[in-house]
Amino acid sequence: MAKHAGISPEEAADRLAIRELIEAYAHCADRRDAKGQMSLFTPDTHFVIYMNARDPTPSREIHSREELAEIFADLKRYTATMHFLGQTSILTLANERGTAETYCMPHHYSSGRTQSLMIAALRYTDTIVKVDGAWLFAERKLYVDWLEQRELP
Repeated sequence: MAKHAGISPEEAADRLAIRELIEAYAHCADRRDAKGQMSLFTPDTHFVIYMNARDPTPSREIHSREELAEIFADLKRYTATMHFLGQTSILTLANERGTAETYCMPHHYSSGRTQSLMIAALRYTDTIVKVDGAWLFAERKLYVDWLEQRELP
């Protein structure tokens, strides 16, 4: 466990803002606010998806904020989603740049003829940057550790 010395009010504010950035991503996803979600990324962002966390080859790579629209629109296929965020570890933070890792368990509910629930165990590793006073994702890597799909009664 890391030993923490006193931190400055500026660092405390940055750490809080980074956590709020991560929470805003989940909030926008659950409300299908793709534009809001995209605004959390730098214009030249790098978003990498690993559908199998053990495979070093990405399933998909995105290289700009605009390309994220298709990824975020895909959530519309679900009736509802809820992203439960676990721990976020801010690993590095200096010179308006940082890295973090967040655990997340999104629940994706589908209704129709049958009802189903898909639960995923995800990890995000992020590179974040402070631009004009706001923290943004410069790179976000999504790792899927496992998926569970169940039909509901």
